[in-house]
Amino acid sequence: MKRDVNELKVQLGEDIAWSNRLIEALTHRSYAVENALPYDNQRLEFLGDAVLEIALTDYLFNLYPDCDEGAMTKMRSALVREPALANLAKKLEFGEYLSVGHGEAEIGGAGRDSTLADLFEAIIGAFYLDAGFERVKRFIWDVYRSEYPDPRSLLGSINPKGLLQEYAQRRWGISPVYSILRTTGPAHLPIYEVEVSLHGFFAFGSAASRKSAESEAARQLYSYLTTELGENE
Repeated sequence: MKRDVNELKVQLGEDIAWSNRLIEALTHRSYAVENALPYDNQRLEFLGDAVLEIALTDYLFNLYPDCDEGAMTKMRSALVREPALANLAKKLEFGEYLSVGHGEAEIGGAGRDSTLADLFEAIIGAFYLDAGFERVKRFIWDVYRSEYPDPRSLLGSINPKGLLQEYAQRRWGISPVYSILRTTGPAHLPIYEVEVSLHGFFAFGSAASRKSAESEAARQLYSYLTTELGENE
């Protein structure tokens, strides 16, 4: 059962004069279509993406005074990737307030990383409009500081397929092989399930795109191999 939005207002800041934008941020396109609503959370997602970028740029600039532009750009990219945003949305339980259509709910669409990442950005967009940049920036900094205290540790998640390829070539002189196991869900919202195999080792990933599913499988296998076998021979 969907939670009362007033609980979310308290979580974000009960002293803020919240408008109906927060309801808009919590409205998935599927729910808007089924209920003939004139709005959904896509516009706020667009705005929230931009707010996150400038807030995190400021955050990294202050956190790492000796880092160059390239390193900070890579860290910011890691912090706004779908898995990172979805993880934050799960930690904050934002998905429990989301309104989704019946069809989307039946296939578990509300729990998808893509949906949760979009939701996180939409809430940030509404937060910015109702509370101003300085207030939403403090919220963003607090959330990221708690969950990702050292963003440099995320750098390996930016290109897991590249990392796995380099590892495979360095260790065995071969390349990993990716295979689509199955595709589920409706045609307009497919879920790809992918397997990656390398030198007798296997890992799996699933996502709303083949590329993302392959990246997740590569991340899982790279993490396992470097933990169990080490970086070198």
